[in-house]
Amino acid sequence: MKFLKILLLSLFLTCLLLAPVLAAGNAGKGKILFNDPTAFGGRIACSTCHPGGRGLEKAGSKSEWITPAGRTGTLEEAINLCIVNANRGHAIDVRSEQMIDMVAYIKSIGKLTEK
Repeated sequence: MKFLKILLLSLFLTCLLLAPVLAAGNAGKGKILFNDPTAFGGRIACSTCHPGGRGLEKAGSKSEWITPAGRTGTLEEAINLCIVNANRGHAIDVRSEQMIDMVAYIKSIGKLTEK
């Protein structure tokens, strides 16, 4: 029984330690997508309007967004709004790996500017 407790605690601690590393991997992939004008079938990259993430420093810390239509939305919806309207691309599934990567990168922008 003691062995099982130690094993479970070790697994839990390992997950806690690996979470930031895995998130950094997602942010890296998100940065690549952010700078790729063809990533979502669009005409321009996100970085065209937001070079180096400029203007998105607080984007990852917001809990809600107000869309141009005046309704509350999520960060994922805001990303798709830009992809479709500004980039002239195709919206991506909010549960997709691409969206997870984009959200991780946008959240990392704010963390970089806090230092």
